[in-house]
Amino acid sequence: MKIDNPKQLFVMMLSNVRQREERMADILKEIIGAAKDPHIKEALESRLFLKGQMLDSLDRCFKLIGEQPRPSTELHEVFLDSFRKELATIESPVVKHLYILAKVKHLVHMHIGEYVALTAMADITKHFGVAMLLEACLAENMALVERTRRLTRRLVEHEIGERLAA
Repeated sequence: MKIDNPKQLFVMMLSNVRQREERMADILKEIIGAAKDPHIKEALESRLFLKGQMLDSLDRCFKLIGEQPRPSTELHEVFLDSFRKELATIESPVVKHLYILAKVKHLVHMHIGEYVALTAMADITKHFGVAMLLEACLAENMALVERTRRLTRRLVEHEIGERLAA
């Protein structure tokens, strides 16, 4: 697709984010299946629940700008293939959980960058309602980064505590 103006770029990027958020639900389901720690599972299941609200927000963005989502790239497929291969090589449950949390954080940071750019573009194009919806999605992603950081810290502290006790 040829991009001739800022609105076309905005629609393309918004389409990419919408498709990635939709695909992220499938990725989260797979990651939840790999996680054995109940705290990690619970946090990721809550994130999965929020995905529906984020997709509704993105659909509303398209409605507000009078556009439809367009076909997008499959970046997450590459990520998921790599995730599966690398996870299969990890034997330690603690290391497996650290790997899962690191990969979730990696994906979310990419999404944060996209939401920051889209929010700025919505402001520039004077779609302030769209900017509000995008900022809400951005906040959800930032909350997941913080939650992931705390879970990682808890997991490491627990592992260190067990080693010191032994």
